[in-house]
Amino acid sequence: MNTSGSEIKIFSGNANKALAKEIADNLGVNLGSSEVTTFSDGEIACNINETVRGTDVFVVQPTCPPVNDYLMELLIMIDAFKRASAGRITAVLPYYGYARQDRKAKARDPITAKLVADLLTTAGADRILAMDLHAAQIQGYFNIPVDHLLGVPILAKYFQEKNLSDLVVVSPDLGSVTRARAFANHLDAPIAIIDKRRPRANVSEIMNIIGEVDGKNVILIDDMIDTAGTIAQAANALKEFGAKDVFASCTHPVLSGPAMDRIDKSAIKELIITNTIPLPEEKHIEKVKTISVAPVFAEAISRIYRNISVSKIFD
Repeated sequence: MNTSGSEIKIFSGNANKALAKEIADNLGVNLGSSEVTTFSDGEIACNINETVRGTDVFVVQPTCPPVNDYLMELLIMIDAFKRASAGRITAVLPYYGYARQDRKAKARDPITAKLVADLLTTAGADRILAMDLHAAQIQGYFNIPVDHLLGVPILAKYFQEKNLSDLVVVSPDLGSVTRARAFANHLDAPIAIIDKRRPRANVSEIMNIIGEVDGKNVILIDDMIDTAGTIAQAANALKEFGAKDVFASCTHPVLSGPAMDRIDKSAIKELIITNTIPLPEEKHIEKVKTISVAPVFAEAISRIYRNISVSKIFD
C-alpha cells in the first residue's frame, strides 16, 4: 500500500518507551499519544488519544519480559489502529520474542515463532520491522512484508573504533557461525568456534574450541544473551585456552535470572549490548555498555514511509 505523503505517526506500548521516544526524536516527530493500562483482573486496555485515520502508523514494541503481557499489548494496539482506519500499520519489533521455538526439534514441539507471526497478521499488521531475528527464516513465517535489520554492523562499529590488535571473533556455538563470520568480515579478523553440548534447555557444557585463540583478543558474538550461562562459560574457557582480553557482544540483552551475576563473575572484560530491550537500573554494571539502535530504526521507518529500499542502509 502506497501511503507516502500521508502523515507518519510513531506509537509505543509499555515495553520500551525510551527507545520509541528516541526513534521519534530522530525522525523529528512527536511520540503518538496513547495509553496502555490494565483492568483490575489483569486484562489489557488500550486508548489511542489522537486520530490515525489514513496515517502511516508504526507501533514500537519489543516482546521482551514480561513477554506475554507485551505481546498482548502489541496485538491489542494493532487491533485498535486497524479499527481506527489507519492507512498502514507496521509492527516494529526491535526484539521478536518466542523466536527460539522456530521448528519442531522433537516430536510434539510447538512452533511458536510461526504462531506469533500469525497472531500479528491476524491482529491487522500490514508490515513487520524487526532486528536480528533468532533465525532469518522466520521472515518466511509471515505472509506480509518483513524488513529485517542487522545488529552486527552497529556492534562491529564499536570494536572498529577500539582498534584492538590480534583480534579473533568467536562464535559461542555452531548455530552462530554465520553471524560470527559476518561480524569478523567487518573487522577483517579470523573466527573461532566453540563446540559445545547442551544436555537440556539453559544448560550448556563447553567441549572444544575450533581455531586459534592463544594470545589473542577475542570477541564473543551472539544475537541474544538470556541466562548468560553459555557466554560466561565460553569466556572462561577462552581464558583457559590462552586468550588475552575477552569481550562479548549481543543485540538482545534478555539477561534473565542469574545472568548479571554470571557476567560479573566471568572472564568477560566488556559486554556490548544494544537497547532493543531496556536494561533495568539494577542490571547496570560496569562491564556493560549500551549502544542505541534508534538511528537505524528511524532510518528504516523513514525509508518504509517513503517507499524506498531499506536494505541500502547496510550497503
